Amino acid sequence: MASRDGVVDLRSDTVTTPTPAMRRAMAEADVGDDAYGEDPTVARLEELAAARLGTEAALYVTSGTLANQLGLRVLTRPGTEVLCAERAHVFRYERAATAGNAGVQLRPVPDPEGRFAPAVIHRAVADAQEHFPPLAAVTIENPHMPASGRPWPAEEVAAVADAAHVHDLPVHGDGARIWNAAVATRTTPRELCAPLDTVMFCLSKGLAAPIGSVLCGSRAAIGAARDERARLGGAWRQAGIIAAAGIVALETMVDRLADDHVRARRLADALAERFPGSVDPARITTNIVCADAARLPARLVARLAICGVLCGMIDASTVRFVTHKDVDDVDLDRCVAALDTIAKEEP
Repeated sequence: MASRDGVVDLRSDTVTTPTPAMRRAMAEADVGDDAYGEDPTVARLEELAAARLGTEAALYVTSGTLANQLGLRVLTRPGTEVLCAERAHVFRYERAATAGNAGVQLRPVPDPEGRFAPAVIHRAVADAQEHFPPLAAVTIENPHMPASGRPWPAEEVAAVADAAHVHDLPVHGDGARIWNAAVATRTTPRELCAPLDTVMFCLSKGLAAPIGSVLCGSRAAIGAARDERARLGGAWRQAGIIAAAGIVALETMVDRLADDHVRARRLADALAERFPGSVDPARITTNIVCADAARLPARLVARLAICGVLCGMIDASTVRFVTHKDVDDVDLDRCVAALDTIAKEEP
């Protein structure tokens, strides 16, 4: 599907619009009061999500941030630390929510390749014995967005989880785009998430549903998360209207993610050819292209916008482009043409 209104929107895969099948499902959804546990469509979505990820239970919530916060809240206790990557979404992009919501401090560790090694966990545990705050949990982000959506392979997820579990530390997975990671690594979310204690994924990113994320885990963890969701004001009523779109997303939108990955790699090739050093195309395996702003023309984001192409910054030094179902090959041609125009202008 081409971008709307003549604008190629590569800011995020959250900008997608519902498919016709989603709109029909929403209009026809059987609903009830989810706060009472009586919405059959929400229940069906939660059962489907748990089955796909191989967990005992799941909880439908409004956003990825809420899902992450609930996961960390039920795994930790106030006055402790959670080990995370220094560019992790929970650390950079959730408004210090972990500190405010759970009374927990995040301890970021270097993630030059978008991941960290099991040895990092062992060192952190040793530090906690020398006057550091006690560790309560570990969290990983798969795929790792600031590393151009680079996925963690299943064996590396297992190695990090094993290292954490040796020290009785639970592991939460920020799997906002776990379906992209699974497609890129030719595996399944079930395999990627098997060693994790809790894991969330977003329906409103690559899968193109309008609203919502799902937290998955054991029955005990999800039961506690349901209580915490209510405590934070996140319980809702006839949510089946939007959960219906999430079901369609899970059932129909996963396989097509490969198309987004191909287009992201094509865009990375175009950037690298016109602005050498801005991005390494070989590292682009999902739908995100993060480029070094220092190797790009000045004010590139604003100049592309004038050409009808939208992208964004994730920090002061990184320009991000995200492909999705509302960007087709014609749109990508237009983006590449805009890059050509800017490349010929003054830097």
